[in-house]
Amino acid sequence: MTNLTLHKNDFTISTDKSKLDIGSIHTFLSTKAYWCLNIPRERVDTAIQNSLCFGVYHHTKQVGFARIISDYSTIAYLGDVYILEEYRGKGLSKWLMETIMNHPDLQGLRRWILLTGDAHELYRQFGWKDISDPSKWMELHNKNVYAT
Repeated sequence: MTNLTLHKNDFTISTDKSKLDIGSIHTFLSTKAYWCLNIPRERVDTAIQNSLCFGVYHHTKQVGFARIISDYSTIAYLGDVYILEEYRGKGLSKWLMETIMNHPDLQGLRRWILLTGDAHELYRQFGWKDISDPSKWMELHNKNVYAT
């Protein structure tokens, strides 16, 4: 797996998992991310262990995150993408998406997928489109799996 570290001004994007602040990732996902509110820390730990992760940092503080689930040959799922609210509007989400889409281990895939409730325009800038034939897609979704 190719490890990336890129710098722009006072910000860094890295795929080095040892740099991740898993506590801050868990805090954001469990309290602010509409898609996985109340997710237990152990689930976040396991998800990170089994994904290609992209951390976004301001100096040493983690301010953003995204992860890819992939077989690195045919398909990739993009999930848990966020930039902390106080760091939004600085182009970090676009830089993060550019970095993900250009990662050398994610080239030549047949399909990329994601779910989003509010960032359609961001992803469209990188060629993402609405599903052309939703009748072919199915899901098994337990939206209350983390409910206490």
